[in-house]
Amino acid sequence: MDRQKFTDLLQTKFKMVRIEAGYTQDTMAQTIGLSKKTLVQIEKERVLPNWTTCISLCALFRDSEILQTTLGGDPLEVIQVISRGECAYPTKDNNNELMWTTIDTNNEFTLQQNKISNLYRVLDESHQPLFGSYKAREAEIFYHKKKSELLMTM
Repeated sequence: MDRQKFTDLLQTKFKMVRIEAGYTQDTMAQTIGLSKKTLVQIEKERVLPNWTTCISLCALFRDSEILQTTLGGDPLEVIQVISRGECAYPTKDNNNELMWTTIDTNNEFTLQQNKISNLYRVLDESHQPLFGSYKAREAEIFYHKKKSELLMTM
């Protein structure tokens, strides 16, 4: 797939991704960095989104089932391969102790806060991020929900 085919394909999915996320046109336009007028034109398939707009859609709505189904997997992998010819995967966080404070942990999940950005995240047992938020309470709720689900399966 090349950039042209990619942008043509995503143009037909903008409205569905917005609806799937529960966003209004105003909220979606603001989130992606477009004017509402431009978003409406893209949704009506009168204007083709540019490459950076497509990247924004895929990065900000990476978890969209519509995008994942349309592209056959992780949208960011597809973008990297189209633009770079290959996909780079992050290595383990070697600076974990320098950048992150562990707030709570058990055998399966870890709740952390970034020392610089104050971002909170929940990691699984293989240190893969499951959730991230700037709101401590949201991260704590997610973390405790995951712990409770784990206890119920035991």
